[in-house]
This record gives sequence, C-alpha cells and structure tokens, in this order.
Amino acid sequence: MHDNLLAVGFALIAALVIAWGTVVRHRIAAHQPDNGDSPIVAAAKRPLWWFALLTALSGYGFQVLALGFGTLLIVQPVLALTLMFTFPMTAFYEKRRLTMDEIIGGALLTVSVATLVILGKPVPFHGKVTFHDWLPAIIVTAIVMGIIYAASIRMSAPYRGLSLGVITGITYGFVAVLSKAAVNVFNHGGLLILLTAWEFYALIACAVLGTIIQQYAFNVGALRLSLPAMTTLEPVVAFILSYAVLGEKFQVHGWNWAIMGIALVTMILSTFALSARGNA
Repeated sequence: MHDNLLAVGFALIAALVIAWGTVVRHRIAAHQPDNGDSPIVAAAKRPLWWFALLTALSGYGFQVLALGFGTLLIVQPVLALTLMFTFPMTAFYEKRRLTMDEIIGGALLTVSVATLVILGKPVPFHGKVTFHDWLPAIIVTAIVMGIIYAASIRMSAPYRGLSLGVITGITYGFVAVLSKAAVNVFNHGGLLILLTAWEFYALIACAVLGTIIQQYAFNVGALRLSLPAMTTLEPVVAFILSYAVLGEKFQVHGWNWAIMGIALVTMILSTFALSARGNA
C-alpha cells in the first residue's frame, strides 16, 4: 500500500532512533582508550556499543517500514533529519545549550526536507528492475571506492578518516537503495522470494561493510572530517541511484524544478555544515 503520510511518520521515528544510536557510538569512539585493539574489537568490548548498535538496527527496521509505504525519494530526505536530532541529544549529554548555528542549520535542513517531500510528491516505478539495471552503477562505484581506498593508505590519519567517511557514505547510499529494492521484492513475491533474491544478500553485505568502515572512520581521524563526508554522500548517492536504477520520479514541472534544486542543495550544504559544526 502506497501511503506517503505513513512513510514520513515511520521515517521520522527511524531518524530519531538512529540519531540516539549514532550519538552513543560517537561518544564511545571519542573516549576509547588506545590499548592496541582494532577499532571494531575495542568497541565490541563495550556493552553500551552493542546496545547502541541494536538501537540503530531497530531504527533501520522503522526505515524499512517507511520504505514499504513510500518511495526512497520521500524516505531518504526525512532520514537526513537524523543529523538534526543528534544536536539536542549531544547538547543534553554535554550539558550545554544549542548554539545559534545549530538552530539555524537545523531549520534550513527541516525546510529543505519539507520542500522535497511536499513539492516533489515522488512516485514509484512500477516496472521490474533487473540486475543488468544495477550493473553499471555497481561497476562504477566499485572502481571509485577502490581508488579512494588505495589513495587513503598513503594519507595521514585525519585525511584517511575523510576518505573512509566518503566510502562509508557511498556504501550507506547503496544500503538505502538496496533496502528499497528488497522491500519491493518482498511486496511482490513474499518472504520466500526475498530469501532467494540477490538484493537481500547484497543489502546484508553492504550493511556489514558500512558498519565496519564507519567504525574505522570514527577512530582513525577527526570526526569533523569523516562524519560530514558520510552524512552528505549517503543521500546524494541514494538520490542518484533511486532515479537511475529504481526509476523513481518527482512530480515536478516548470519552474518548480528550480525550487527543488535549491532545496536539494540546501539539504546537502546544511547537512555538511551541521555535521562539520558538531564535530569541530
């Protein structure tokens, strides 16, 4: 059943839950002692990290519910509000007030997301998306990520964190689109067909890979470099793939495209500015 209101509602819950899990994992990474363990092993020794990870997974469950009711072009902008929710939570943990930059950035992000959702009125593609439709995007992305990772090996720690943040953002962009693809498979064929679909296993692989790379990015360099990259690139990659691969479209004509373009750029820039501001 296609219901944009339910999609937005579940996406908002997902953004709120994911924000809390992200704030907790950031705090663990920031206060992690240097005892020689790898970032993943050190984090896994903290029970709170597992609780935060389970919280993030429950948030992902709400994201899947949202995708069951609406297009990725609706759900993904709403999920960008995750960043806005992290600021009140971080301020609460740090016992401080929100700054004017955080308030203005959050307001711009909210307005841009509302514009994309309300004015855009995205519609799904009702045809069948095959593996051959995915193949060009997979090949190009694998080459780009390979080049970035190879270059990061020779970089100093802060810029290596930036490179890993870029890879994380691209990977999570694929996770978002594969999630929608898997939901589509389930809606049309049921659980048995989903368990035999390549999209389901590609989704699991990308989610695991993204979690590992993200934890390395959090630990290898300053969060002010890695977090803006991953939070900005995820919606950009998801938007591109939802159009190019899934065939979703905005119902926009004429000069309204200019408004949509301004809203999209505002969402990207405010996301980058907020994530950089929050980890300066």
